[in-house]
Amino acid sequence: MTKLFVDNLTVIDFSYLHPERGLLGESWLLDVELNGTLDAQGMVLDFGEIKQQVKLMVDEEFDHKLLIPLRYDGIEIRESGSRCTVHYCCRAGCNIHHSGPVSASCLLDTDEITPESVAAAIEMRLQPRLPENVSQIKIKLHAEQRDGCFYHVSHGLKHHAGNCQRIAHGHRSYIEIFENGSRSPGLEAEWAARWRDIYIGTQADLLEEKQLNGVAYCRFGYRSGQGEFELELPKACCYLIDSDSTVENLAQHIADRLKSEKPLSTFEVRTYEGVGKGAVAI
Repeated sequence: MTKLFVDNLTVIDFSYLHPERGLLGESWLLDVELNGTLDAQGMVLDFGEIKQQVKLMVDEEFDHKLLIPLRYDGIEIRESGSRCTVHYCCRAGCNIHHSGPVSASCLLDTDEITPESVAAAIEMRLQPRLPENVSQIKIKLHAEQRDGCFYHVSHGLKHHAGNCQRIAHGHRSYIEIFENGSRSPGLEAEWAARWRDIYIGTQADLLEEKQLNGVAYCRFGYRSGQGEFELELPKACCYLIDSDSTVENLAQHIADRLKSEKPLSTFEVRTYEGVGKGAVAI
């Protein structure tokens, strides 16, 4: 038996429903290990095939989606035609409502979304697609390990031509702030705390604000190329901006806020969108 591995094969950017923290944006790196016998080429599987098959399936079924735990006891799911509607009650009593095309959600047979439960789902869906000489596939999902402050952000970009238009997908986003040319860990920690577990919504997409059982809610909605989307969640988890919530606009928003607070200082803001990509505003 031979083992073949590829570390950091791809990144999954997504949002999921957490029983305590609500809607969470996340970015997980994916490592893959294949057990099997050698084929006629003397390989378990060609690296090019691994990248193509694994990444293609993960991108289609998990990436830029809302991951939903089917066996959580506080969830109601209704599928009608090409639409999926989810009502999720957090353990603290607040509610999250999501409605959109079926393609925007990923339903998993688990009571909680964890790296282990998602990895098991990926393994189960990948195994039938692999050659017979591959006897086992093992997936490991993990967050990027680096110094600095980060926040979990969810959003949707209705003008995006691809899957970023889905109203509830997200990222684990690091942030770097330089004031007058020097790194400012204090400002980074302040913004990471401000945007902890946040949904960043565009003001124009806010359909309604309401009170329900003493909790204030925001309801967002829009039509994009993939169809109609709607999301309702506690107002305390929302942050509104005037523009679309692209990483470029988020970096500029922070830089502008900092400049308004300290007009005599100069600022450079680097915001990340997941792993290894982002934007800079000065």
